[in-house]
Amino acid sequence: MEEMKKPYGTSILVPSVQELAKQKISSVPLRYILPPEHHEDLAVSEAHLALEIPVIDFQKLLSTEDRNSELSNFHLACKDWGFFQLVNHGVSSSLIEKVKLETQDFFNLPMSEKKKFWQTSQHVEGFGQAFVMNEDQKLDWADMYYMITHPTHMRLPHLFPNLPLPFR
Repeated sequence: MEEMKKPYGTSILVPSVQELAKQKISSVPLRYILPPEHHEDLAVSEAHLALEIPVIDFQKLLSTEDRNSELSNFHLACKDWGFFQLVNHGVSSSLIEKVKLETQDFFNLPMSEKKKFWQTSQHVEGFGQAFVMNEDQKLDWADMYYMITHPTHMRLPHLFPNLPLPFR
């Protein structure tokens, strides 16, 4: 008997931001605007302009002599920035560019096509906006496509096989 797949998470379904942006609205809906008390200092100082996005060198992480220093950089990048640029990872720039173009092509599909991949209230995976827990939650002004790819037994059967072939 096949083991029943447990959902990874759920999300309240919300309208597509791409579709909202097509409407002739005079202001951004409130759920996409952070109140002032949530803003960090938005003033850009001269010191902030000099900062650069952290760069992590994957080869240094694998190196016995540079590992500790690069792990420290990695820790600080995650803690202070929340993201970083990874270099020397071995993935060709042509493959990265191809993935970017295929992703853009997917998001440029008509809504009728993207709705085939729309999230359900039982699964966080699919097209839409993931991890929406309540109606008052502030959201990013973006749509996303979220899917578990590994382990393969966790994939939702209607998502991966039906994606446009290049995007797969």
